[in-house]
Amino acid sequence: MAVYKDKWNGYKGTTWRVACYYKDWKGVRRKHEKRGFSTKKEALKYEREFLAKTSKDINMGFGTFIDIYMGDLRPQLKASTMDNKENIIEAHILPYFKEKSLSEITSIDILQWQNELLSQRDENGKGYSQTYLRSIQNQLNAIFNHAVKYYELPKNPCIANKKMGKAKGKEMQFWTLDEYLKFSEAIKDKPISYYAFQILYWTGIRCGELLALTKVDFDLESKKLRINKTYQVIKGKSMITSPKTEKSNRTIELPEFLCEEIQDYIESLYKVNENSRLFEVTKSYLHHEMDRGSKAAGIKRIRIHDLRHSSCALLINLGYSPIQIAERLGHESITITERYAHLYPSVQKEMANKLDKVFKEEEKND
Repeated sequence: MAVYKDKWNGYKGTTWRVACYYKDWKGVRRKHEKRGFSTKKEALKYEREFLAKTSKDINMGFGTFIDIYMGDLRPQLKASTMDNKENIIEAHILPYFKEKSLSEITSIDILQWQNELLSQRDENGKGYSQTYLRSIQNQLNAIFNHAVKYYELPKNPCIANKKMGKAKGKEMQFWTLDEYLKFSEAIKDKPISYYAFQILYWTGIRCGELLALTKVDFDLESKKLRINKTYQVIKGKSMITSPKTEKSNRTIELPEFLCEEIQDYIESLYKVNENSRLFEVTKSYLHHEMDRGSKAAGIKRIRIHDLRHSSCALLINLGYSPIQIAERLGHESITITERYAHLYPSVQKEMANKLDKVFKEEEKND
């Protein structure tokens, strides 16, 4: 292996060339060449990184390992998951660690990185949310865990450090049935908005699942809705992909009034075919309509995803079990559904009143 001055006349001025041998994944010895380096130092750096990468040497640069890490995971993860992973790494991890050696990063480096992220503020003086900080932290942990598990890095340097942020965000918000009805009345002037939010609230489906709906997904005679896909925008490109989890593939029974409304909406669309998206709007449009409708109705503004919480809370209030609700909403486990149980605190008051009544009746009998 060597670095040479390149005499090839395809480049102007003096350039450098790398020529080295390596073994591929089958153990076959191969030659690798690359031209066009402006300095010997650049050529030597490239040679070191290339050989470290092909030999899986833990002394490779962190940036080089990220290329390997992404290559390992890309075939196994959904495009949306990879997009989120890439965004976090490129924005918050690579800028700090890119020039460091993978094996030389210490817990002190991690601590300084954490402190830098914790100190960052936007133009309004606001820092990153606690849940986002935890997401960034988890991503760095995953990178080092991958290096430990598959590339013989002795240990994860994150282990000694306290994790940034919090796993859970603020308490989830929701609308009561009365609040939702006020909101739906306020947006009736735009049919596409009204019908979209009717489906979100009364079925509890996710926003991406709503935006992927087609005519063929509805069996209005049998009062059923099939969920088997989701709509996403990845790197500026609209995509229809598989649902979030395996349990997200489900069939939802629909109330009769909603079937009638959906039928009215489909009939109002111009030449809609079986596989056309019924709601060709964006999440941004729905966010705007949430702003408009909640303001007009005089109720608190919640997130679009909080309509899913609202639907769950309504079903809990109607007496359905976590298992029954989890099946309808496509939760991966009932523990997710059980997190919603606090959304109707009035139930606790009702329990206390009943206990008080039982006690007083017993006293009378004595």
